[in-house]
Amino acid sequence: MVAMKTLTEKILTDTIRLRPANSHKGTFGRVCLVGGNYQFGGAIIMATEASVYSGAGLNTTLTDVVNFGPLHARLPEAMVTEFTNQKALTQLVSAADTVVVGPGLGVESDSLTVLKGVFDAIRPSQTLLIDGSAITMIAENDLPLPTAHLIFTPHQMEWQRLSGIPINNQENEANEKVREELDAIVVLKSHRTRIYTSEGSFMNPTGTPAQATGGMGDTLAGMIGGFTAQFTHRENAVLAAVYAHSDIADNLADHQYVVLPTQIMHQLPTYMHDHQSKR
Repeated sequence: MVAMKTLTEKILTDTIRLRPANSHKGTFGRVCLVGGNYQFGGAIIMATEASVYSGAGLNTTLTDVVNFGPLHARLPEAMVTEFTNQKALTQLVSAADTVVVGPGLGVESDSLTVLKGVFDAIRPSQTLLIDGSAITMIAENDLPLPTAHLIFTPHQMEWQRLSGIPINNQENEANEKVREELDAIVVLKSHRTRIYTSEGSFMNPTGTPAQATGGMGDTLAGMIGGFTAQFTHRENAVLAAVYAHSDIADNLADHQYVVLPTQIMHQLPTYMHDHQSKR
């Protein structure tokens, strides 16, 4: 039986470090985000914004060219290039600390080519977060996984596709068995998100129905990307991002009927300042 621990606010101060005085953008990690086809550009834009607002030092997005203008207009802090440029993709993916692939990527043949390109470029020392349609393509095409520090962020239907466990049977023991086979961290998004890691399993007690709107998962993926790129302890970084994402939403929901993903990310710099370690 898997013993499920409940996350507390302590995970934030255990993870979010006081920024050293002698630091620069390279100190806080490189994130490469891959996704956003011609139809779903908003997903990769939100993921990129969340990574930037979470404090990652350098952020590069590989996406469909149609998304260049909107991304630059909303977020001049991020670099951008076309995800069908295999040479650029290989170079930028291999240079990152954390790679986020999947938000808005789609499941077309071009999307599958991009995903395979990311898998070919990734190195064992890197963190690779696999989200959204990338999870679906792995399941539907039986893709072999690359050797890296893997993080999956499925909702329950995506987890059913990847794990083979029907939604009604997604109990902790079954989920943990598949996590071990994947050799990954799994963030199973639901009303009470559960996080399965090699160091234990955790329930996130924060979260609100006000979050039930498009883009929440993309924002969480970007936050995890930013946290894992800049904070040393990978598992804690994932847990802290999950907790912060919903805790901010809880605070906003005290006076809002619906909470937008963009509102969560825009609260992040202040929230992280208030919950950083004082050491």
